[in-house]
Amino acid sequence: MDNPRHSIRNPWVWVPSLYTAEGLPYVLVMTVSVVMYKGLGISNTDIALYTSWLYLPWVIKPLWSPVVDILRTRRWWIWTMQILIGAGLAGIALTIPTSNFFQYTLAFFWLLAFSSATHDIAADGFYLLATTEKEQAFFVGIRSTFYRVATIFGQGLLVILAGFIQSHTGLPKEQISVAAKPGVALVQSVDAPASRHAYESAGELRIMVGSSAVMLAPDSRPSKEAAALIAQAREWNITNKFTRTRQLAAASQTKPEDSGWKKHVSGPLSDWLRKHFGRKPVAKSDVAGNVALTTLSLSRPPGREVVVTPAFGSGDKSVALVEGMRLVFDDSNWNVPAFVVFQLDAKLKTATEAVFTIRSGSIPLSWTITFYTLVGLFVLFGFWHRFVLPYPAVDQPGVARNIGVFLTEFFKTFGAFFTKDRIGVLLLFLLLYRFAESQLVKLVVPFLLDGREVGGLGLTTGQVGLVYGTIGIIALTCGGLLGGMAASRHGLKAWLWPMVCIIHLPDAIFIYLAYAQPDSLAVISACVAVEQFGYGFGFTAYMLYMIYIARGKHQTAHYAICTGFMALGMMLPGMWSGWLQELIGYQHFFVWVLLATIPGFIVAALIPLDREFGKRS
Repeated sequence: MDNPRHSIRNPWVWVPSLYTAEGLPYVLVMTVSVVMYKGLGISNTDIALYTSWLYLPWVIKPLWSPVVDILRTRRWWIWTMQILIGAGLAGIALTIPTSNFFQYTLAFFWLLAFSSATHDIAADGFYLLATTEKEQAFFVGIRSTFYRVATIFGQGLLVILAGFIQSHTGLPKEQISVAAKPGVALVQSVDAPASRHAYESAGELRIMVGSSAVMLAPDSRPSKEAAALIAQAREWNITNKFTRTRQLAAASQTKPEDSGWKKHVSGPLSDWLRKHFGRKPVAKSDVAGNVALTTLSLSRPPGREVVVTPAFGSGDKSVALVEGMRLVFDDSNWNVPAFVVFQLDAKLKTATEAVFTIRSGSIPLSWTITFYTLVGLFVLFGFWHRFVLPYPAVDQPGVARNIGVFLTEFFKTFGAFFTKDRIGVLLLFLLLYRFAESQLVKLVVPFLLDGREVGGLGLTTGQVGLVYGTIGIIALTCGGLLGGMAASRHGLKAWLWPMVCIIHLPDAIFIYLAYAQPDSLAVISACVAVEQFGYGFGFTAYMLYMIYIARGKHQTAHYAICTGFMALGMMLPGMWSGWLQELIGYQHFFVWVLLATIPGFIVAALIPLDREFGKRS
């Protein structure tokens, strides 16, 4: 164990796999769980209520970070938590096929969440102990990149895997082509079938599609009219038991009375802002995208419950499926047509096309296999890191001979953080460095989607996916990588002010976009790419300074406390950003965002920082 050959290993051997293992459980708990529960028929109310609480372990993880610092080594915590995460994933896989799967899987998701939050503490602490300052600066962009790779793998490839298994375990797949072409007549009503289909095929059980080629005009129509058509189709599907959800919690219908805060603080402030900075009232266009529909049924009685799930396959995402996402057929309704309704983005004015795939495989089986695959992956992670992680000499557990000593060390760890030199300035940096970005990030997508009549850019959903979800992510990743490389060459001190400027000043681009409202998608994409690159590059300074703050005896716990303040600094300003934008409009809001960068410059000027920190040896 003390062999010097094992005390130092090239970070390229373990950093990518370590931060992939760190990112995967988070995206499983926060994103993949929602997709899975939706497919398994859980209601939106229950999904929102119960999965939101799963974020709690990451919020409160600084509270038990001293435990990781005191008991055992960070290396031990890493591979042990990875095995425990594998056990949680196995529990989810085992309980998905049960009748009470929702309660059981939630319990195992809680185990997964706490294990993952503990793993985060240990992994970040180990990174500080097993790398030099120069390596920390260089690999800060690498670790962020592989964390994002894990996010893409989780909410992309894993969901695709579950869909692939589902589509290959059920009835033969069908497809519906939805084409938007000018001149097609509008659907005026949803006509319920007068009777059941008379046919009953003795052959292979299959899905019967009313029309596999749906056409509709790329015209807007009154929103009430479109909503009424969708409601008629939804009511038909509910009445005939095609739509079934498991409802465990009822949303409260009582309207709370105005609080004293609203009466005496937020209310008067809203009135003042609206009076002096509020945007001029603009009549919103009361229109929605055009809708069209088709029907689905089965060729004969299935003898069991068959869940049919139409989903977007390829083409333009401006064509959306708005009703019939999950249809349940059995012997009582197999020959009753179920409605599937498509709707265009209201801003779409040109011809386009999308293809939707109709699948009917076993959803529980698909997710069971997916989670068993993850079990194998995390068992491999655990054994890989058990042998490949280095043994830093400084990675030693604290002193905890008995409960009294343990509690003393526990509170001493917290006290050591809050008694650091100039702790007030350090906390202000953690809370205010991204004060502007925390507000901007909440409104970028709404700004891109909102119509021009209310100050947005009026992009379609598909265009936003390209601009922000593809080009923006690539620019963000490139910025993070280059930021880490730059800091490792000359140290954080030399790059602090360039990073402060490049994370904040590109926010002014959104002022231009809000006032000029350019039509060119290339111009909008370039502007978003510049801002996202700047954020990725400048965020490197924040990540490295958290490492700088955490240096010392209790690096693991102190870094976890820093991440808690990081989350708080993003959460609180983000909470009021939507409220503020609705009061003053996008143009004034983006001016405010630029002004909100000033605290970031001030705290950067106040922080202590060694000139040699992070510099190449």
